[in-house]
Amino acid sequence: HRIDTAETAFKLCRVNKLQLAKNAIPFLVTHDGRTIRYPDPSVKVNDTVKVELATGKMVDFVKFEIGNLVMITGGRNAGRVGTMQAVERHPGSFDIVRVKDSAGNVFATRLSNVFVVGSNGRSLVSLPRGKGIKLSILEERAKRTGSN
Repeated sequence: HRIDTAETAFKLCRVNKLQLAKNAIPFLVTHDGRTIRYPDPSVKVNDTVKVELATGKMVDFVKFEIGNLVMITGGRNAGRVGTMQAVERHPGSFDIVRVKDSAGNVFATRLSNVFVVGSNGRSLVSLPRGKGIKLSILEERAKRTGSN
């Protein structure tokens, strides 16, 4: 889908690491390798920050919490969009996130595959056609051929 000019001015980045540098300067590292110094103190790992591309500064952020809109970036459910329902902690193994899409389907994926894209059901970026709903093989065929 086409992205409008207002949307080309920023990028969403997932926070991978939050540390203190020399002289106790806080910084965060995003999924694409960007380093942002002096972030908002309430930003934590797995949150999503909105970065202005012209300056590289953090403009806004969305917390990684239940009820927020997420997109799956890896695994079998890649590309699906839904609302985060629960986070299951498994010490020593992979943490699992349960997601419910707008069609009512519930699925689970690893925490590392989840990217928060909005809150309160509103996305910070435009979603492609289909809104991240995964169709079954029969539903895809019916849609493609135009039959019911």
